[in-house]
Amino acid sequence: MRGPVVQRDKETKANSGEFWSFKQLNSLVMRQIICAGLGIYVDLRINDAGSIQKFGRLQMTVFKSIAIASALVAGTAATAQERFITIGTGGQTGVYFVVGQSICRLVNRGTADHNLKCTAPSTGGSIANINAIKAGDMDMGVAQSDWQYHAYNGTSEFEGKQFDKERAVFSVHSEPFTVVARADSGVSSFDELFGKRVNVGNPGSGQRATMDVVLNAMGKSDADFALASELKPAEQSAALGDNKVDAIIYTVGHPNGSIQEATSTVDAKLVDVNGPAIDKLVEENPYYAKATIPGGMYANNPDDTETFGVKATFVTSSDVPDEVVYTVVKAVFDNFDRFKGLHPAFADLKEEDMISAGLSAPLHPGAEKYYKERGWIQ
Repeated sequence: MRGPVVQRDKETKANSGEFWSFKQLNSLVMRQIICAGLGIYVDLRINDAGSIQKFGRLQMTVFKSIAIASALVAGTAATAQERFITIGTGGQTGVYFVVGQSICRLVNRGTADHNLKCTAPSTGGSIANINAIKAGDMDMGVAQSDWQYHAYNGTSEFEGKQFDKERAVFSVHSEPFTVVARADSGVSSFDELFGKRVNVGNPGSGQRATMDVVLNAMGKSDADFALASELKPAEQSAALGDNKVDAIIYTVGHPNGSIQEATSTVDAKLVDVNGPAIDKLVEENPYYAKATIPGGMYANNPDDTETFGVKATFVTSSDVPDEVVYTVVKAVFDNFDRFKGLHPAFADLKEEDMISAGLSAPLHPGAEKYYKERGWIQ
């Protein structure tokens, strides 16, 4: 039903000579639409000259209503155009949290141009992030390269739960599998952890899953520890300092705040993770590689620590629109020097490595588009 007609002034004739040009047409039509939404109908007519002839003088109150409605509709339209994306990270003391926060910082600097707004909350880590992306609860997330592989291929923890829509975006820093033990625990090698109190990591985290892989490779399980605690990264350093555990494990980029806390508050040593079982893991799995944590990086640890590790990778789903992924990738690589300065673990990153190293799922088309524009891939 048409709303009440705003009558033109009876003294004003059709040929009153008051015209609007086509330059004003869009604004005028929008006002007419707004008026219709308010239940007001404005009597307009297009004359032979191609301009709009306005019949009558509208009351000032109607103009005010139109102005208010225009502002409301414009505000609503602007809000409707904004898209919010969520990036899964890890514990607040870990580098994953910094990765997500850094990406969001760069994305949000350009919100006025692309209308994307980004948040990166703390999460349970790699597997939790992948499962959240699969469920549609998150758009993107950080995950260890091994769990990216297993999710896409439906192996290990993802057996029977394959995520074939998983897509790679880029990789970030290397992440050595790190063991820190109290000096008074008597632990100087990985084998000496058995029979001790060890924090194996929280369920859903990549470090916990990788610990399980290492234990399986050695023919061991959590039952071989005197205590297998499941503390989050933010809790484990304090537990080590308070003598609630003898050792903690962490798959993380270095330097790391949690490890720095652990080694500065108590006499603690980084422990080598090597031997035949580790050699076999690295040989049989392309997402693993030998790694060295440089000596002198942490207090009271002057010597290099030999271990193995993975890559931190950034993943998404094929369900996430190409333009969204493209915008995120562009925000990072168009501001690459700024990104590298946001954490010491990023300092040595190279663009050519990030678009391929540790990536086993197919590239998302949005990322692929940007890399082709830069001439990095064909």
